[in-house]
Amino acid sequence: MEFTAKQIAELIGGRVEGDENAAVNTFAKIEEGKKGALSFLSNPKYTHFLYETESSIVLVNDDLQLEHEVSTTLIRVKNAYESVAKLLQIYESIKPRKTGIDPLASVAASAKIGKDVFIGPFAVIGENASIGDGTQIYAHTVVGDNVTIGSNCLFYPNITIYQGCRVGNRVTIHAGSVIGADGFGFAPNVDGYSKIPQIGIVIIEDDVEIGANTCIDRSTMGATVIHKGVKLDNLIQVAHNCEVGENTVMSAQVGMAGSTKVGAWCMVGGQAGFAGHIQVADKTNIGAQCGVISNTKGNGEALIGSPAMDPRTYFKGMAILRRLPDMQKELMALRKEIEELKK
Repeated sequence: MEFTAKQIAELIGGRVEGDENAAVNTFAKIEEGKKGALSFLSNPKYTHFLYETESSIVLVNDDLQLEHEVSTTLIRVKNAYESVAKLLQIYESIKPRKTGIDPLASVAASAKIGKDVFIGPFAVIGENASIGDGTQIYAHTVVGDNVTIGSNCLFYPNITIYQGCRVGNRVTIHAGSVIGADGFGFAPNVDGYSKIPQIGIVIIEDDVEIGANTCIDRSTMGATVIHKGVKLDNLIQVAHNCEVGENTVMSAQVGMAGSTKVGAWCMVGGQAGFAGHIQVADKTNIGAQCGVISNTKGNGEALIGSPAMDPRTYFKGMAILRRLPDMQKELMALRKEIEELKK
């Protein structure tokens, strides 16, 4: 399918600068541009590619000042990154959707399957499970007994959703993820450890996206909750009875210990870790490899380091740490001088 610069500008509220009839049928990075492709420029360090790209159309920010003429057609928008995201969503939505139940799928007779659902080969739908309209479930995915899944969800291959869990509408889960495995609950005794049965569930609300090989454990009692709009990257561990607030985003390899509550609109960097039974306030920004071991203050607080601390305190500490070898030499020299004076 082909779109002109004029049509694209109308879709995203942009302003064409150049040939409004320039047409595109694919996307490309600006440094790999080719004829018929749409690219975008939002990071200033890639600006030099604008003058040499072969892409037919490039989305740029309104405030971009050109150093000299370009051969491509520009569409100026308020935010190029947001605009290309919107176009990619439109592009994805017009792709043909699969429907129907593959003859190699196993669907329990008691399961309720909505309209225009796709269930791929070797997928398993358990007893009394409910699948909403337009949901797509790909090969080898297992939906356990009494699981409820909303409409227009997308489940990639090899996902496991344990019994009783609830998933909202427009949820995307990538390959290999496990929703509702037992929380890590064991009580020590004289012979070792006794398993504490995990009888709760996982609740995933609307418009959540979960990356590949991410694990969200069921609660001991009650529910582990992922609120609406949350985006989780690959290889994340969410332990039992945790809660992730609305529109919070987490990068890869984040680990949450049991009963941790993370607020809304938080941003969490890769490999950050949370101790159990703590509360992280709304709009907290947590850096990569940060170790959060206590409740946070809120008010848009930023944290880095382990244990987590204010960035200014952290960098002051790091500056001192780099000087420690020299400081140790000075200390040893002073000790030697003192010993000589005593003699």
